[in-house]
Amino acid sequence: MRVNGSESYHSLKIHFLYGVTMPLIEPGQKAPAFSLKDQHGKPHRLSDYAGRPVVLYFYPKDNTSGCTKEACAFQSSLPAFQTSKVVVLGVSILDEASKARFADKYDLTFPLLADADHAVAEKYGVWQRRSLYGRFFMGIARTTFLIGANGKVLKRWDKVKVDGHADDVLAAVDDL
Repeated sequence: MRVNGSESYHSLKIHFLYGVTMPLIEPGQKAPAFSLKDQHGKPHRLSDYAGRPVVLYFYPKDNTSGCTKEACAFQSSLPAFQTSKVVVLGVSILDEASKARFADKYDLTFPLLADADHAVAEKYGVWQRRSLYGRFFMGIARTTFLIGANGKVLKRWDKVKVDGHADDVLAAVDDL
């Protein structure tokens, strides 16, 4: 789809009109590798956490009501995740500066990763055609992956409802 560093008009039109996206990563599949910077500019690679389970949750946008509620719920549950030696990583498309403001505003201490070009969201299949008030656009579908210590996806939550989600993920971690 890239032509000389940019997407061609034709490929963008097809992508937009038909919602052509990568398929979601299924449980049992190897989680795609990535390297993204967090709210402090520190790079994080999935391989940095080899041998440890990872909760990788994708959220649409910093500082929106649902995303704030979800992030704060993961923050509240962070001690329980850490007791199980599980890493929690949040990912959305806004830049590191936006992540820093979001983390500072809500005292979020876990890494929020900036996927500004949505390349990682595409690899995981969460960059999807969305609609709001009859308007169509591409964006992140709220999705969470529990990645095992072996690097394979153990569980995936689609179309996440924020209320109780962090607790559901924690229950799955407790079952490991």
